[in-house]
Amino acid sequence: MAARYVAIIMDGNARWAAEHGVPVLEGHREGAQALKRTVRNAVQLDILELTAYAFSTENWSRPRAEVEGLMAMFAELIESETPELDEEGVRMRFIGRHEGVSDNLLDRMRSAEKQTAANRRMTLFVAFNYGGRAEILDAAARYRGGGEDVFKRHLYAPEMHDPDLLVRTSGERRLSNYLLWQSAYSELVFSETLWPDFDKGDLAEALDEYEARERRYGARS
Repeated sequence: MAARYVAIIMDGNARWAAEHGVPVLEGHREGAQALKRTVRNAVQLDILELTAYAFSTENWSRPRAEVEGLMAMFAELIESETPELDEEGVRMRFIGRHEGVSDNLLDRMRSAEKQTAANRRMTLFVAFNYGGRAEILDAAARYRGGGEDVFKRHLYAPEMHDPDLLVRTSGERRLSNYLLWQSAYSELVFSETLWPDFDKGDLAEALDEYEARERRYGARS
């Protein structure tokens, strides 16, 4: 069965920058171009939902100049990419906490969500100021009982399907606090490719590896 719901941990921007002898923000800019490619490739490969880990709740501890540069870059990218994504039928959703995020950036996120709300070809979930534990804690604070289905309604994006496949680039093999609730039964693929170099071939290879596996959800074959 083909993977229709895919999540990605986009790892390796800083190492890519170090290998190429450029500032770390240049690595993040190349990473942004990789995300742009991957969104288009995902549409062509009939993926219905793509969730990308853009900025975690732990990333605030990075050097101030890097964080400020990332915030400016995110705002710029939302402004420049939303019209193209809208034309391609991609719906945008941002998931994560709002605390610490500037009003300007939040406004751009809301505007992008509003502009693309009617699109149905693919949904791009961008996990921004996101942490899996934070999401569960925030949901638990609102939960008053009723089982898993009711609890899920309190997650950041209740409409999100659990990922069939979760891909992490750069060779690291951990979840890093990403989609802890949703990825309970996701298949995990770890790519050695640094994120800025991730291309359609890498995505297709991950999808092929997923299709070769047998999903059991805890049952015996």
